[in-house]
Amino acid sequence: MSPPKVVIAGAGPAGLMAAEVLARGGARVTVHDRMPSPARRLLMAGRGGLNLTHSEPFEALAGRYGARTGRLAPLLRAFTPGDLRAWADGLGQDTFVGSSGRVFPRALKASPLLRAWLARLDALGVELSLRSAWAGWDADGRPRFRGPDGVETGVEADALLLALGGATEARV
Repeated sequence: MSPPKVVIAGAGPAGLMAAEVLARGGARVTVHDRMPSPARRLLMAGRGGLNLTHSEPFEALAGRYGARTGRLAPLLRAFTPGDLRAWADGLGQDTFVGSSGRVFPRALKASPLLRAWLARLDALGVELSLRSAWAGWDADGRPRFRGPDGVETGVEADALLLALGGATEARV
């Protein structure tokens, strides 16, 4: 039996993290994104030092989610701020806790972290298909993507994971 083929729509941090986890689990992964480069918002966030997480105790962190704390606490426990710091360290990107309690990469920028992450994904066999926007499903139920030329094609996949991110506010 061949490993499952998973297609991810969205090459932001959520899509890239899903790709890493799935590839480590043995899946063949292709990540599509409509933009010409992955994790563009991560790079933009890195202009301000790239606050990765917070060093506060778990209860305080979970409490920030108000009425949803009960639902989200198990998810937050599954990947803690300490886990995030260890993940960054595994990419060769040491972190530190600032005076505000926020956690930053020592480089204070996103680009070294992203380069190391993309290299790891490449080593895991993750493929990137950029300028490829999710366009729904084709008549056979396959995920459909629109390339830069406007042509839409269906792709074979055992699963589609949508990591489309949030809507960007229109600039006025």
